[in-house]
Amino acid sequence: MGSWMLYGANGYTAGLMLEVALSRGHRPVIAGRNRDAIEAVARKYDLPARIFCLTDGKTVASALTGIDAVMHCAGPFSATSAPMLEGCMRSGAHYFDITGEMEVFAHCHQQDERARSHGIVVMPGTGFDVVPTDCLAAMLKRDLPDATELVLAFEAGGGPSHGTALTAVEGLGKGGRIRRNGIVERVPLAYKTRTFDRDGEARHAMTIPWGDVYTAYISTGIPNVEVYMGVSPGTAARLKKLNMIRPLLGVGIVQNYLKRKIKRGGPNDELRSNTGCTIWGEVRNAAGTEVKKQLRTSNGYQLTAETSIGILEHVLAKQPPGGFYTASQMMGADYVLSVAGSRLV
Repeated sequence: MGSWMLYGANGYTAGLMLEVALSRGHRPVIAGRNRDAIEAVARKYDLPARIFCLTDGKTVASALTGIDAVMHCAGPFSATSAPMLEGCMRSGAHYFDITGEMEVFAHCHQQDERARSHGIVVMPGTGFDVVPTDCLAAMLKRDLPDATELVLAFEAGGGPSHGTALTAVEGLGKGGRIRRNGIVERVPLAYKTRTFDRDGEARHAMTIPWGDVYTAYISTGIPNVEVYMGVSPGTAARLKKLNMIRPLLGVGIVQNYLKRKIKRGGPNDELRSNTGCTIWGEVRNAAGTEVKKQLRTSNGYQLTAETSIGILEHVLAKQPPGGFYTASQMMGADYVLSVAGSRLV
């Protein structure tokens, strides 16, 4: 198996990913921009390290010499994905990341033809964003091939990592997103609310601009997509009120204030092992026929570590044709069911 790089290796989720990789016999190159933090990780595991910033594609390409694939874990990906992807294009390394940002999926998808010509796989979203939801969408499409509407929802335990929280703050000023008739549309924050059943209990949820609004259409061709996240009714109500000042939420001084409030790190080992995720999926065709499925998985952080390394191993071993891929396109609709702790309810 080829040489690969874990960029942003000092991050919380990347640390979990590294543990999985080492347990499977990998010896990745550790990389990032923070010399002290990266070299500390490299010393701890006796791994090679490279220190570089994501300034431009040419600089990144030079830093990727001898690397066959990059697992990019340094967010916010809205700022870091493009230069890393450009470096991969120039160096011929496969590109993977753990984003959930629609703009990043869109940019990567737009590079499909270039990726094909360079013979590299471009696959953002190799973790909880969006592997289980994308696989569930593909299962539903398989069961109802003429579906015209897709609804996905999830409820995740464990709380957000520092990087995920930063991404959420950055997205506040942009509002929500849905896909209608094949087109991604901007909508207000908490545009819709509804409930989903879990073990006979109604769970409240609101629409969010999750990556599947972009990727599910690529995977399934279903033209109408909404994605919901489980939240309390109070949280949904507060977000609805923020619509009145939404333009201010994207202003630099407000963004900086909100970002300073975010704590670093993620859930501890006990919380991670004792929490999981529930994912709902529903499709409907023009005749009104419905198919519904519910999926349970392990904690999103652990799942991200497992699926990301699994996908990277698959690509390095099989060397599929270059281009942009979603999770279900690369691994098949049932891939998530092969991951420990995942099952259909």
